[in-house]
Amino acid sequence: MSRSEDARTADSAADAVAAFARGDPVLIHDAADREGETDLVYPAGVVTHDDVARMRNDAGGLVCVALSDAVSDALDLPFMQSVLDHPTSADHDLGYDERSSFSITVNHRDTYTGITDEDRSLTIRELAAAASDPDPAAFSETFRSPGHVHLLRAAPDLLADREGHTELGVALADAADQPPAVVVCEMLDDETGTALSPTAARSYAEREGLVYVEAASLLERLA
Repeated sequence: MSRSEDARTADSAADAVAAFARGDPVLIHDAADREGETDLVYPAGVVTHDDVARMRNDAGGLVCVALSDAVSDALDLPFMQSVLDHPTSADHDLGYDERSSFSITVNHRDTYTGITDEDRSLTIRELAAAASDPDPAAFSETFRSPGHVHLLRAAPDLLADREGHTELGVALADAADQPPAVVVCEMLDDETGTALSPTAARSYAEREGLVYVEAASLLERLA
C-alpha cells in the first residue's frame, strides 16, 4: 500500500500532484501513440528499500532517476549517446521519440555492489539530495560511475520540448514542490512479456490505493 491511506485512484492531474506532494508514487501512462507504457513514478527523496523491491516485483522495468536539465547541466551529466565512443551509438532510430534521455549510471560510494534494494535506495535518495543543491565536486565525491542506477536527463523546457516519462515526472515534482529528481520504472506484463496495459495498470492502482493518471491530463495542468 502507499504511505497515505487516503490515496485513491483517479485519472486526475490534481490528485497526482497531491499524491506526489505527500511522497506517494503515482502511475503515469504516456500515450498509445508514444511508448504506450505506464511507469511507476516516485519522488526520489522518499524511496526506501521496500520501494525498490516494489519496482522490481510489481513493475519489473528499469529503475531510473530522472533529473532536470538544470541539475544535469550543473553536474555536467551528458546524454550517453553523445559521449559513447562505439559504433552502436550511431544512427539511432527510435520509434517513439527523436532521442533517448539516458545519461550515465551511478552508485553511491557507500554502497557495496550497488544492486541490492538497500544500495539502490541509498543511491536514489542521495541523488535527490544532490539535485536539491547541485555541486559537481561534491557529486563526484559522493557517487561513482558506472553503477546500477541509470540517470535520465530531462529536456530543458520539459513538456514543451518532450512528453516522455522523464519530463512528466520532473514536471510533476516541480508542481508538487519536490526536488527535481524522480524515479521512473516501467510496468510490464508477466504473461504477455509486453508493457502492462492501461486497464491492468488502473486495476493495480485501485488495488494498491495509488493514483493513476494519463499524460494528457498532466499536460493540461502542467505544460
